[in-house]
Amino acid sequence: MPPTRRISGRPRRTPLRAALASAIALTAAFAATAPAGTATAADPDQRRTQRVEYFTGPGAHPRHAEVPAAEPLSAKERATIKADGDVVPIVRTGPTGSRLDVVFIGDGYTASQQEDFHADVRAKWAKVSAVEPYASYRRLFNVWAVDAVSRQSGVSGDPTSGTVKDTALSSAFHCDGIERLLCVDTDKVEAYAKKAADPDLVIVLANSAKYGGAGYNDITSPSGYDGIATASSDNARSDQVLVHETGHSLGKLADEYWYDEYGTYTGAEPWESNSSKLTADRLTAQKKKWYRWIGQTSPDGGTVGAYEGGGYHPRGLYRPTTDSIMRTLGREFNLPGREAMIAGFHRHASVVTPVTPTDRVVRRDAKVAVDVADGIRPRWSVDGREVRRARGDTVVSPRALGVPADGRTHTLTVHATDGTDAVRDPELKPLLSDTLTWRVSRR
Repeated sequence: MPPTRRISGRPRRTPLRAALASAIALTAAFAATAPAGTATAADPDQRRTQRVEYFTGPGAHPRHAEVPAAEPLSAKERATIKADGDVVPIVRTGPTGSRLDVVFIGDGYTASQQEDFHADVRAKWAKVSAVEPYASYRRLFNVWAVDAVSRQSGVSGDPTSGTVKDTALSSAFHCDGIERLLCVDTDKVEAYAKKAADPDLVIVLANSAKYGGAGYNDITSPSGYDGIATASSDNARSDQVLVHETGHSLGKLADEYWYDEYGTYTGAEPWESNSSKLTADRLTAQKKKWYRWIGQTSPDGGTVGAYEGGGYHPRGLYRPTTDSIMRTLGREFNLPGREAMIAGFHRHASVVTPVTPTDRVVRRDAKVAVDVADGIRPRWSVDGREVRRARGDTVVSPRALGVPADGRTHTLTVHATDGTDAVRDPELKPLLSDTLTWRVSRR
């Protein structure tokens, strides 16, 4: 485990709840103004905590802290959220069930600022999706904005630690006394996120120009997404926080930085694909982890090998390259990291999407259509036999493909594979293929 910091006391609960109770150690002056009768923790050491990752500044290595976990929502808060939360499509490339659905939730935007929030989502997603491998896989993503209306504009902790704002998600800088740590009430986030049909990646965008963000990577949501990332809307570098955090949530990648005080790692072989106890020679000899990439020039600079230091330990663990985005913001994913990210995309998004529904019988003379990403060539089969002349077609006619008019029901199948050379691990290859089937009627 990396170094963590624990908050020495729990702020008294106020009507603003937890920038306040779940996300920030408020100043003593503010705590003294809490309404009479508010509760304090009987035993602060027994409270639940959440582990978060944060960044002290652009180009810096991340750190970690433990902050108080969100308190259960009150009946009033649930009612407020139930009445709020319009879902607005920002980017829609296909059906929710076959796309990776990114859900942005705004905080610190008043009712009159929701269009500003939508514009901020578009701008932030444009920067995130310009980073590889996002840039090559834009067509796999839907992007949604969930409108969370705040009473006040801006967020707590901006511009100073004593600034308190009444916002929908209780976002707050100066969390755990750390200026750049932007915490949030995760129970409120979950309540808003599940308004979207199928959230795969959840991002809280705080209405602020202050640099900061956080990654709640130990959260497994009932709605099916892994973790929550937070970032400020109007800071030019906060998108890098999001890219790094998705390395954890989508790529299941380990951090590649370390702390000197953690010394030599002596534990078991890490499960993450970009961290190992093995040197480059041993990786190759045992055919483990990223051995297929060793010796290749990586987009983050240098050559893929095994460089000591990573997973929070300066010794005993190795990383694939000297300095990828999993170590330092502003860098690229290295080759093993890109491979993991692409596999992560395909865990949520399909290679081929039906335009013609597969749950109904189609007529022999009908048109059957599918949607695929650029560069993917579908293969069509009738009753298990490929019709080679139809390779690459996205609209076909069963009759033209040779389905006979013999009074029987036949099977029409399309198979598509992402043949990218950025994925070499054969265990990941099945994620890059999908098959759809239709029953063709006698007529």
